[in-house]
Amino acid sequence: MNKYIDIGINLTNRQFDNDADDIIQNGIDADVVQMILTGTSVKNSQESAKIAAHYPGVLYATAGIHPHDAKSFDGQSIAQLKALLQLKEVVSVGECGLDFDRDFSPRDVQERCYKAQLELAIEVQKPLFLHERAAFNRFIAVTNEYLPQLPKAVVHCFTGSMAEAKTYLDNGFYLGFTGAISDSNRFEHLKEVLQYVPLNRILIETDAPFMLPKNVPKNQLTKYHERRNEPAFLPYVAGTIAQFKGVGLDVIARHSTENAKGFFGI
Repeated sequence: MNKYIDIGINLTNRQFDNDADDIIQNGIDADVVQMILTGTSVKNSQESAKIAAHYPGVLYATAGIHPHDAKSFDGQSIAQLKALLQLKEVVSVGECGLDFDRDFSPRDVQERCYKAQLELAIEVQKPLFLHERAAFNRFIAVTNEYLPQLPKAVVHCFTGSMAEAKTYLDNGFYLGFTGAISDSNRFEHLKEVLQYVPLNRILIETDAPFMLPKNVPKNQLTKYHERRNEPAFLPYVAGTIAQFKGVGLDVIARHSTENAKGFFGI
């Protein structure tokens, strides 16, 4: 039996209000044996850690401040995140990084918040869950300042170019792939990227409730929810990667699971 680990789900999102337990069970029923809840603010990270604690060995969480939420960063934020990172179920620093696509927080504030979390990851030596959108050059410049000291890092929900992928891989980063890879209209270039990325650097995620894979059968959508992504659909992400790389689904399941266990120490 293939087993999967979803490295990024937004279980505190309002789309999952009142049925989070069902979402988790749906995932388990689809052989997604472990899931990592993404923290995007101090408050959200606290909520994610609380949920994860109720499912020991199944759910884990990250603790961080997303660039969209960088405007909430204050003098207490790092101490609050550090306290969360002492918990055994909190396995990563993030989601953190830069997003110049929407600029929901001022760019200088994003950078200050990101640098503080890079320093936190170095201090606590837990891996980084990174976000970069429309900010590659500045993101690399900032990250390179800390690179020799950084723990492991994954650029989650990667949709960038081959050149960007090569830069991240050359820096020792992992790449996280979502259902975006099945969108041949917007992200056709990711087929070539995935053919290039070695199996030992691939992590898979749903980023649920977002990034619904295009190849989920309609009867599955009707069974769960017509528009919402969830961990139960992770095998469709793995299936697309297997197709692109010309290998069996079991190969992707095995490698991505081993990678996730080693990366997050779970």
